[in-house]
Amino acid sequence: MAIVNKENLPIATAQFEHRSGDKEHNLQIIADLSAGAAKLGARAIAFHECSITGYTFARKLSRPEMLDLAEPIPGGKSIERLTGIARENNISVLAGLFEKDEADNLYKAYVCVDKTGLVARHRKLHPFINPHLTPGSHYTLFDLDGWKAGILICYDNNIVENVRATTLLGAEIIFMPHVTMCTPSPRPGAGFVDPALWVNRQNDPATLRAEFDGPKGREWLMKWLPARAYDNGIYAVFSNPIGMDDDQLKNGCSMILDPFGEIMAECRSLGNEFCMATLTGDKLEKAGGYRYKKARRPELYADILGQPHIAEQKVAWLNDDHARSL
Repeated sequence: MAIVNKENLPIATAQFEHRSGDKEHNLQIIADLSAGAAKLGARAIAFHECSITGYTFARKLSRPEMLDLAEPIPGGKSIERLTGIARENNISVLAGLFEKDEADNLYKAYVCVDKTGLVARHRKLHPFINPHLTPGSHYTLFDLDGWKAGILICYDNNIVENVRATTLLGAEIIFMPHVTMCTPSPRPGAGFVDPALWVNRQNDPATLRAEFDGPKGREWLMKWLPARAYDNGIYAVFSNPIGMDDDQLKNGCSMILDPFGEIMAECRSLGNEFCMATLTGDKLEKAGGYRYKKARRPELYADILGQPHIAEQKVAWLNDDHARSL
């Protein structure tokens, strides 16, 4: 099918405040937001990284505790619940959780589930929140209502080669689930946001919004996220939690960007919410990224990109005993 003749695809992305380790609570919010998006015509809805299990609290968990939290994919209860949500609402649901395989290897996973069950699973290529996690080793592509979709989880997107590789494998949409922003970093202006501002958000939303949108949060996001969509000529579906994630405050800003790097829809409330946009095939060919991909000369840089390299990944806000090289 020519990309300009693709059927339009209405998609939603969501933000919500999850509870650490409370799968039932989180799945109920996923169910409610999925039903709301389906009623407005969305064919798919995306939630954030570890939206089922919770995220940052896992930095404190031992290997036995992680194994107790994690589930097999497919076959786990959360995948069964997501399948039920998808079936009841005739919508594809994308959400994240910790996974364990038959050998008790642990992964950070993100799945797409429709009414028939598991459609796709991506294992995070660059995990760091818990030292017992195993990095994924493959890119992920799947069909979504006639569109080619990929998944890259949080830090995966900060390594530009991952986004380009997923695009070159055929992705027209890349789902980018995150738990990000509002943490310390060497970059200017970075840092935590005071949780007291969240508690007082009804009385003083302006101060909280200024923190969320400034250099600690959205201002940083806008330095790179539109570029990923623009350079590769893809739709980027970004999902991020809002509210307390363990002892950290997150700022939401879930959004959908088109292949021009323009924001089509964005969550802007200080609460649980989804936003929607309709993806059209014509933008895939009109965008500059489409032309840039055709103009590539791999013979110039194939050997450079493929030369041996030892991956080193350290996250500034983690304690030294949790930060590690992968």
